[in-house]
Amino acid sequence: MEGQEKQLYLTTPIVRSAPMSKLTGCDVYLKLDNLQPPGSFKIRGISNTVKKAVQERKCTHIYCASGGNAGLATAYVCQQLGVPCTIVLPESTPSFAADKLRELGAEVEVHGKVFDFANAYALEQSKKPGCEYVSPFDHPEIWEGHESLMTESAAQLGRRPDAIVTCVGGGGLLNGVLQGMSRVGWEDIPVIGMETEGADCLNKSIQAGKIVTLPDITSIAKSLGSLTVCKRTYELYTSGKYKLLSEVVTDRDVVNACLRFADDHRYIVEPACGATLAAIYSGTISALQAKGQLPASLSSVLVIVCGGAIVTLDMLQKWKQQFSL
Repeated sequence: MEGQEKQLYLTTPIVRSAPMSKLTGCDVYLKLDNLQPPGSFKIRGISNTVKKAVQERKCTHIYCASGGNAGLATAYVCQQLGVPCTIVLPESTPSFAADKLRELGAEVEVHGKVFDFANAYALEQSKKPGCEYVSPFDHPEIWEGHESLMTESAAQLGRRPDAIVTCVGGGGLLNGVLQGMSRVGWEDIPVIGMETEGADCLNKSIQAGKIVTLPDITSIAKSLGSLTVCKRTYELYTSGKYKLLSEVVTDRDVVNACLRFADDHRYIVEPACGATLAAIYSGTISALQAKGQLPASLSSVLVIVCGGAIVTLDMLQKWKQQFSL
């Protein structure tokens, strides 16, 4: 994927969480991709894609649509490679995210209420000569880059976890996790895909038996805010190759998880990441065990802490008050 050149993402650590292990009664290991330079796992897939675009396809300008984190990863990678980029943001993106992008040298445009409209605009703009579009989640090169989460985890853990927890937005992270699991022989391990109410395009598609488009994103977890899950994610679910458990939590659950995680581990993460953490803090794993969808006795769980830079202490405090936490 990255060849012999210096990789642009970090090999992030895995740590055992004592507080979360106490809650679940098993070892909970945290893959800390919140420590990536732009603040999230997104740099894994995007660095893979941008490097190929620039070095193999001779692209001279990158376009990306993003609610924030994919844009930050794209801007960081383009800065490192010395190639200009334009990031198209939906109107729902906080202004401080646009400021961060400009600090990394990116041109910023705002277009459309939600990601899908910004994405359509970025695709159209990228048709200009020498330009290339980078998807934040829906491309094989993105998924290929995200596979490194699992190859690293397998080497670092030195053991097979009994379950893996991640969040689902458009599906790029989940695709990479599943493909990476195939690479390391973990295909039989259950994966819990966490979404929030109002940004649950995968869960709604599973219920409908076909890919559906949400009418709007009503969750505060804007980084999960794709109206439609990518086709590949739905195909992986329906293939039966993996044991994928789709779960949905409330915005209150994810804010509670973010606050408790900050207390337990002194990290601030977005509500999108809080959806993953809510599997522990809101009892999703225990509920799945009670329903027989997970083993009654778990030895260890691997949690993908995807991070997210589109959050501030002030935002967390306001959400805390909003949900009376």
